[in-house]
Amino acid sequence: MPAIDDARAHLTKAREFLEAAQLTNDLQLYNAAASNAVTSGINSKDAICLALTGHTRKSDNHTEAVVELKRAGAAGRDSSATLSRLLKLKSRSQYQASSVSAADATKSIDWAARLLDTAESMTLI
Repeated sequence: MPAIDDARAHLTKAREFLEAAQLTNDLQLYNAAASNAVTSGINSKDAICLALTGHTRKSDNHTEAVVELKRAGAAGRDSSATLSRLLKLKSRSQYQASSVSAADATKSIDWAARLLDTAESMTLI
């Protein structure tokens, strides 16, 4: 499958997870909202990298994901700080005993939406 098709597939997932984040946030399920926002953001990162460079790396290392986005070009550099902030909520929303606050869940959705907007502009959808 060509890279642009892969980018569009990741974009579809990013939209789906962002919608799930919004719905779970409305239900006051803040950990689920942030977790879905993080997954949306990661898929947006993949779409951006695929659109700009033709490839993306799969890694559980959050720092590598941010660096990859930063190296993808101007749009990636501009989005890398947003991805970094979003990824900082991954462990708390998914693994730790402490929970994500309502405010942080809302921020995560905003950050994921920004990444999605960038991904959409890169994939021309």
